[in-house]
Amino acid sequence: MRKAIFIQFIRVLLAALLLNSIIFYIASSSRMLKTARKDMLYTLETLDCILDYHGSLDKQIKQMETIIGKNQSRLTLILPDGKVAADTGVDASEMDNHLAREEVVEAIKTGKGHAARYSHTLKKTMLYVAFRSSHQDLILRLGVPFLGLREYITLLLPAAWFSFAIAVLVSLGATDRLVSSVTKPILQLAREMKKVHGGFMDLEITPGPYEEINLIGITAAEMSVRLKQYVEQLEKERTIRQEFFSNASHELKTPLTSIQGYAELLEQGNIKDETIKQDFICRIRKESVHMTSLINDILMISRLEANEIKESPVAVDLQKLFSEILITLEPLAKELEVIVSIDCPPITIEAIPQQMHQLCLNLLTNAVKYNRPGGNVWVNIHKTGEKVILMVQDNGVGIPKEAQERIFERFYRVDKSRSRKQGGTGLGLSIVKHIVNHAHGKIELSSVPGKGSCFTITLPVCAAAPAGPIP
Repeated sequence: MRKAIFIQFIRVLLAALLLNSIIFYIASSSRMLKTARKDMLYTLETLDCILDYHGSLDKQIKQMETIIGKNQSRLTLILPDGKVAADTGVDASEMDNHLAREEVVEAIKTGKGHAARYSHTLKKTMLYVAFRSSHQDLILRLGVPFLGLREYITLLLPAAWFSFAIAVLVSLGATDRLVSSVTKPILQLAREMKKVHGGFMDLEITPGPYEEINLIGITAAEMSVRLKQYVEQLEKERTIRQEFFSNASHELKTPLTSIQGYAELLEQGNIKDETIKQDFICRIRKESVHMTSLINDILMISRLEANEIKESPVAVDLQKLFSEILITLEPLAKELEVIVSIDCPPITIEAIPQQMHQLCLNLLTNAVKYNRPGGNVWVNIHKTGEKVILMVQDNGVGIPKEAQERIFERFYRVDKSRSRKQGGTGLGLSIVKHIVNHAHGKIELSSVPGKGSCFTITLPVCAAAPAGPIP
């Protein structure tokens, strides 16, 4: 990159110097031409005042020849019809008619004229300036050799080369500093990125003078942070998957072991008592139901995570839904001596009925199970704008602070012994979280150990597009 910048800069420098030389040459030549014409016109005006037009013009011109001809200049007097009246260099009778000469035509029209052209007689380029006399009906014309700036090339060339060399040296120094200031932060960024070696450490980027390069450094640092977060997220998901498979295997193994044990006892035929046989059969059925429920919950979470729910949202009457759930939970609430109170006005939202039923049932079931005899569960549903707020509060055992962040994880149980005794799959609140996310809602938990818990769910009244997968 450094070499490429140097080469490109030198190219630009050479082009700039060449262009500058051309412009200087053109401008200087133009200026010299204008100055020469002005001086020659002044000379002609002076001669017009000096000449005695009543005397012999040819004699007067011949007297001036020694002065004017020193630098091969020529003074010519031209009559209005174009004939040459006198000339310092050639006999007037031998000269052509000058009426068609450019400078003469212009002088006749405007009083003065000029032209530059190659003279075949003198074998060089001549500058001609013509002036219409103020004292006589004549055109005075002065011609001088004119090479423009080419005349001074030999004098200017050493100075030009010296200036060019100085400009190149100064530019090389400036370019070196410029390239260093550009490449230094890039090299620093490269060194910092080499230090990472897959560890995704934070990059230490020192801001430089160029905003664009600083932006690269900032972007690289942000990318490193995001990549680090992404790797951490992948590791977290890997851990969650491992825990999930471990817990799922354990949860499935437990009922299968029970089923296998009771089935082997029945198969051996050692159990003669019909009452015990019926008890074993009942236990096998109960464990089968538990295992089926566990598999269904796992499949439900998988479909929610993969966004594979095919059902379309329909109108769901929340008042009717909670009335049906209350009837379902009534036996459990009576058994545990828990009072359930529901405050739900007629509210309808767009949702998938099965999901809403499972969400509300899981919340209420947990509130009843993890309560105490004589405890209460309060359900309050109200509408705020385009949102529905659903609150399920209890005065049961509560959830410890350290467990509140993990309560929505799959198979996570605060009190494993109590949870086993109460039954369930350990996936209820995880399902609730996934359903809320799928509906573009929000769930919040506040709990005080020994005093109870409150789950607050906010759902849109109208169904939105399904949310993305949840890690």
